[in-house]
Amino acid sequence: MRQSRPQAFDNAIDASKSATNLSVTAKDKIDPITDDYGHNQQQVAQLLEQLNQIVLDKSQVVKLALSCVLAGGHLLLQDLPGMGKTTLAQGLAQLLGLSFNRVQFTNDMLPADILGMSIYNQTNSNFEFRRGPIFTQLLLADEINRSSPKTQSALLEAMEERQVSQDRQTYRLPQPFFVIATQNPMQQAGVYPLPESQLDRFLMCLSLGYPSPAAERALLQGQDRRELLATLNAMFDTDAVLLAQRGVQQVYVAEVVLDYLQRLVAKTRISQEYHGLSPRGVLSLQRAAQAHAYVSGHGEVSPEDIQSVFAAVTDHRLGQRFVSPNTVSGQAPQTIAQRIMAEVAVII
Repeated sequence: MRQSRPQAFDNAIDASKSATNLSVTAKDKIDPITDDYGHNQQQVAQLLEQLNQIVLDKSQVVKLALSCVLAGGHLLLQDLPGMGKTTLAQGLAQLLGLSFNRVQFTNDMLPADILGMSIYNQTNSNFEFRRGPIFTQLLLADEINRSSPKTQSALLEAMEERQVSQDRQTYRLPQPFFVIATQNPMQQAGVYPLPESQLDRFLMCLSLGYPSPAAERALLQGQDRRELLATLNAMFDTDAVLLAQRGVQQVYVAEVVLDYLQRLVAKTRISQEYHGLSPRGVLSLQRAAQAHAYVSGHGEVSPEDIQSVFAAVTDHRLGQRFVSPNTVSGQAPQTIAQRIMAEVAVII
């Protein structure tokens, strides 16, 4: 059944038709995926299985987290302390087989503690740059919102440009480079809100929530999570991750699916309640949907892939600071993204 829509929708879609057609044409010209797709999908499935044994009862969050990394994006995990955010980040880093550093953010931390600093070498009579912990393939920024805005802003260039600028010199970061950050809810003491420019650097923002009674019983009766993490063996390496990222970029997006994506985006831009998605946000949404399809073993993006990633990609960009799923009734309040999806038809 055809549903009515505001004229602004039609105007927004019509204005972007030429860009959409160019995008589709460009996708059609991409070379076919050359890696062993079946073998790669088997590796992805095995990685998810291993990670789900560490982070219990959170299969969808785990799948989205892996999709975020394979899409080449940064991940923000926000929830109450002790919910398993750090465990998920460490398990993902270990299974991907990438070089890994963890930084515990505190309120007295300075940008140089992350980026590095120039130290005078008396032997050579010159300054030498000592690289900080950010020079790694996967950086865990634990409790990122406990540090001051000045320290938080030190990550902006690294997350967007994959480089660090110090003392008029530019230093490239290893490839691939990811930031997995955790943060506590804003209502807790000793935290600083992440500015919108910082939030926009994160491809996805996820929350774990309380475990089910069955999962909690397994935690009580099972092995310590830290001990289980130590038993994990890397299932990917640098080349495998880069290969998977190229595979994500080649997942086909049909024109009708792009139409649905643009209707969702247009809906965000006609509201007086929140600001709409930027072009970077739109590209992030498409890339996340491609990654979700890839992790799911699909050859092309479906509307269900867009729906699966829409809230994780857009809520923090639309001003949704934190919606806790941890209510007594177990029913989380509806987020901005969920309201938008309920109002926009998949096919018109």
